Amino acid sequence: VQLQASGGGLVQVGGSLRLSCEASGRTSSSYAMAWFRQAPGKEREFVAGISWRSGTAYYANSVKGRFIISRDSAKNTVNLQMNSPKPEDTALYSCAFSLGGWATDEPSRYSYWGQGTLVTVSS
Repeated sequence: VQLQASGGGLVQVGGSLRLSCEASGRTSSSYAMAWFRQAPGKEREFVAGISWRSGTAYYANSVKGRFIISRDSAKNTVNLQMNSPKPEDTALYSCAFSLGGWATDEPSRYSYWGQGTLVTVSS
């Protein structure tokens, strides 16, 4: 499985940004995808995940109510709509793919990772 992330860039506080990640290769019919992020000097943290078959979404408390994760099954793409971003959302965002059917906030459950896309939120 290969993951290609896109959509990062500079966004102002109160603006919006949309990240996308396309999965290619042998993805199977039941899997999960998620977004993680890592800010400079900090550990990687879970942002949001989605179980592909059910569409059930999970969010970190820090982004709940502001970010929306969605999937496009026809394109094998997961999107992260970032609304009302804050400076503390600045990080390298990476998408991840799990062969397990349910999304989780545990990085070790994801076997494949994209290269990351940088998001910078300016105040």
